[in-house]
Amino acid sequence: MSATRWLALLGLATLARLALAATIPLAPDEAYYRIWAFSLQGGYLDHPPMVALFIRAGMALFGDTTLGIRALGPLGTGIASLMIWRATELLFPGRGAAAVLMLNATLLVGIGTVVMTPDTPLLFFWCAALWAMAELRASGNGWWWLAVGLAAGGALLSKYTGVLLGLGIVAWLLAERGAWRWWRDWRLYAAGVLALACFAPVIAWNAAHAWVSFVKQGGRAGAESGGPGLRFIGELLGGQVLLATPILFVLFVAGVVVALRKRAFFLAAFVLPGTAIFLWQATGSRVQGNWPAILYPAAAMLAAGYLGTAWQGWRRGGIALGLIMGLAAQIQALAAPVPLPRGRDPTLARLAGWPEFAATVQRAARATGADFVAAEEYGLASELAVHVGMPVVAMEGRWAYLQLPAPLPGVPGLLVRSLRRGEGAPNWPGATLVEGELVRSRRGIEAERYRLYRVLSGPGPAPQVVLPPP
Repeated sequence: MSATRWLALLGLATLARLALAATIPLAPDEAYYRIWAFSLQGGYLDHPPMVALFIRAGMALFGDTTLGIRALGPLGTGIASLMIWRATELLFPGRGAAAVLMLNATLLVGIGTVVMTPDTPLLFFWCAALWAMAELRASGNGWWWLAVGLAAGGALLSKYTGVLLGLGIVAWLLAERGAWRWWRDWRLYAAGVLALACFAPVIAWNAAHAWVSFVKQGGRAGAESGGPGLRFIGELLGGQVLLATPILFVLFVAGVVVALRKRAFFLAAFVLPGTAIFLWQATGSRVQGNWPAILYPAAAMLAAGYLGTAWQGWRRGGIALGLIMGLAAQIQALAAPVPLPRGRDPTLARLAGWPEFAATVQRAARATGADFVAAEEYGLASELAVHVGMPVVAMEGRWAYLQLPAPLPGVPGLLVRSLRRGEGAPNWPGATLVEGELVRSRRGIEAERYRLYRVLSGPGPAPQVVLPPP
């Protein structure tokens, strides 16, 4: 494929993703990260701050809208694709378009870049680092180390798994004899200093908050299982076959295997250490399906570079299958032409019916004389803040780490509580049950059921904050 043709395809794909980003409903986590953009700081309970900066930048372009929240996802992926093309061309001339097409055809990248999560900026800076590393290796110019350091710093500011980028660099410097000379170059260490300098605000924020974010994320491994087992490993592998799409998954694995047989460790170093760590974590706890997305760019480059003409048909088939699967998933998220139940349709559970449900909640709040709507679950509270046309008060421990105002005490409100949380009493003190239930649904298919409670704002077991409205 000519450069002009695939660049045109990339441009059209970016425009299509922007259109989808503007129309597919926000997921609860996205609505939650939107709150972060109104409280910019050096760190957060869950992640470093880059996702908040991406959202704030998108809002500067397109306002506090669904497109504004997500805009830098499609735009950043378009730029990242150009960087992967350049990196692949430096290492395997003529193979750049194949690498980019395979990467973009995966479900994890193709769909993941339409939504805004910490993985979105992480993937961008990871691709930037791979590009800078390819320039370094191809030119031998040590000044590229400084670009690597800045990209690594951006990855660390995006998500803690950005540390795997540094692990991959060290693995390459140890495994490839031709790279040993860099251990004597001061610019390598300057790159490390730059990365740590970028990460310094996260360290400072954690130091001021009892290292809460480091403890939360560092304690996830082994948290769900009493000992080693195969349950989560099978779940991890099966998820990656689906999210990479089956044919591309085989191609990615084959590319890594061929590279190792050729003792070509450069790109494999950005796949294997992360793979080993995710597999190790899966012996004791669940690895979320989106976490290994950072392994895909190097794997796509290896598949493009080391799998010859005998694999060309598989490559075309994998790209076609991936694009079809991605398109089907996005159509389902947008229009739900297939009436699937909640257990078989993750788009129903997370995306469906929020505006209509919020309007029903607002009517119920007015009918009960409430001056605000409240929620104990952060995702539910964040969605209500986007869609309900009245103040939304959230109550949960995580809100203590954000710079948000507290409500006036003694104000009547209506607490919305999902039945997924069980039949127990709410945490909100003095909550009294309102008869009846509300259902969030899409075309008559139930997504979630809720109960309502009358409450008063004021001191409780967790901080109460007023979330920013649109």
